[in-house]
Amino acid sequence: MAKGNSISRLETLFGALADRTRLRLLNLMGRDEICVCFLVEVLGLSQPKISRHLAYLRDAGLVSARREGKWMHYRISESGDEIAARLLNETLDCLQSDGEMRQDRARLVNVCCAPSLPVTLQRAPRPISVGSQQ
Repeated sequence: MAKGNSISRLETLFGALADRTRLRLLNLMGRDEICVCFLVEVLGLSQPKISRHLAYLRDAGLVSARREGKWMHYRISESGDEIAARLLNETLDCLQSDGEMRQDRARLVNVCCAPSLPVTLQRAPRPISVGSQQ
């Protein structure tokens, strides 16, 4: 890989990580695959705004998407770039110690593990392992 290409990829990576909402999204995904509807519910932001941030993360190669019927699921991508993977893992580790990020994660767990989902999430597929990670 040429240096210019490497620097460009780092600029894209740091640009993606330089936004609080995108950091919150990455924190909520953690090691799970999660439906956009849960991200909207937990963060209290509009679906179009969440989708724009997810598209930015996808364009930076940080997340991947999978459609299941009408539901879009996102997860953090495994990077083939060792430096990008290391930076992302360090970032995710740092997020776990932040109070706001821990509150977001606790809200996600509460929503996902509630006996009945809020009306906006009826029939939405729940993330499988969210309750086991905090």
